[in-house]
Amino acid sequence: MIRRILLGGLISSVAFAAQELTPDKRMQHAIAALTEMVTTNDGGIPRSLIAKSQCIVIVPGLLKGAFLFGGKYGRGFAACRKKAGWTAPASVRIEGGSFGPQLGGSYTDLIMLVMNKNGMDHLLADKFTLGGDIAVVEGMTGKDASANMDVTARAAILTYSHAKGVFAGISLEGATLRTDSGENKRLYGHEISNRQILMTNVPPPRAARPFVAALNKLATRRRA
Repeated sequence: MIRRILLGGLISSVAFAAQELTPDKRMQHAIAALTEMVTTNDGGIPRSLIAKSQCIVIVPGLLKGAFLFGGKYGRGFAACRKKAGWTAPASVRIEGGSFGPQLGGSYTDLIMLVMNKNGMDHLLADKFTLGGDIAVVEGMTGKDASANMDVTARAAILTYSHAKGVFAGISLEGATLRTDSGENKRLYGHEISNRQILMTNVPPPRAARPFVAALNKLATRRRA
């Protein structure tokens, strides 16, 4: 019970910090994270791997705090491919915690590549547990990814975390990814579900156009 109370307090505090950003400002941070993590020399997310993805989730500034326990909280956006380019962004939030001998805290940019229909079906649900409802695999970068492309591409969801200019693994076991309904309403001006955004031809609001443009530039499919 005490652990739950402490964890709840941590999640509440980092959630408050994350809520400081407006959707358009958070989207700017998402674009910056995508640009840095894809264009990093020899160590970034391979574009050939992104080209095979069905959807992408970007959570800029995932908050991780710890004082004898760890917790994670972040808000970001998901988008899926359509016949030409990418869909408008759907708002998501990630929440979770794990107990352990950790001290300190960090801000980490997180990108998740959804590689197949199984992963996409979970993304379209209102909520699912990473590592519980579906397995997630830490993605490889640069030459390591190129050498293991077949194995990597068979995973349902690949995760990449980036902090202070360096790719570093982060455990998402037990964290939940869910629809951020309030953020969708702020962004689109009315209530709208993630399924509707990602599965129909919803036009992106003005604030989201740079985000979609960045995806169309950095996450294109290669022509055969």
